[in-house]
Amino acid sequence: MATLPLGQSTQYPDQYDPSLLFPIPRTENRAKLGLKEGQALPFVGIDIWNAFELSWLNQKGKPQIALAEFQIPADSPNMIESKSFKLYLNSLNSARFEDEGQVKDRLITDLSAVAGSKVATRIHSTEAVSKKGMQEMSGILMDRLDIEIDPHLPADPSLLGVNESFGPIEQCLVSHLLKSNCPVTGQPDWASVQIRYQGRPILEEGLLRYLIGFRQLGEFHEHCVETIFTDIKRQCKPEKLSVYARYTRRGGLDINPFRTDHNSPWPENTRHARQ
Repeated sequence: MATLPLGQSTQYPDQYDPSLLFPIPRTENRAKLGLKEGQALPFVGIDIWNAFELSWLNQKGKPQIALAEFQIPADSPNMIESKSFKLYLNSLNSARFEDEGQVKDRLITDLSAVAGSKVATRIHSTEAVSKKGMQEMSGILMDRLDIEIDPHLPADPSLLGVNESFGPIEQCLVSHLLKSNCPVTGQPDWASVQIRYQGRPILEEGLLRYLIGFRQLGEFHEHCVETIFTDIKRQCKPEKLSVYARYTRRGGLDINPFRTDHNSPWPENTRHARQ
């Protein structure tokens, strides 16, 4: 992490520079979860990134603006560090392209090379995004629970459990209280999280206490979601499980990781009120 651009004083680029992109191997964080390099992952999924500050020049030098959506596979060797991603996108501001299609091709080429896997990319007009509107996550809101808790206690997987008196059910639980911190700068990262599962009923109070325990954790978004997934899978043993988090925007980017252990369709990339 010695050369990580995050947290460093940085001069913004004035010309296109794909070398600004900084890879972070996923194996480093997965080793903390007991997942060894080369071992089959207990999940599949994607990281959905939304960029709100995409701009480039047409052949006449006139600035063009748009929004972009990127889907990075969870099994890609690398994540892309968020500040380097922003710097890279800003380096496109003074680059000339024939058309939007050429911009898209350049983004796919550069991002896929750093992630180590094909990065799906879409470019949207502001009008198209505004027409989609906003929608909150569906599911049973656990935040309604009137619990007393020490918010300084770390996330404890032993809080997770199931009601053994009931058979398997299908359920979707939601909380807007997920918060973690950037592992480099310490800045807060806020999110809503949705947990879909099939299995014995998960005890909501314990799950909510567990999620609130992330408030003091310094980890990247992707690792937080993978931690939640693996802890629930090990402690509650659901037959099927999906975990999806929508993080608030920082620096013109939001990151929304999704992990599942079954043939579940990828979630819709729908903005929430806090995004």
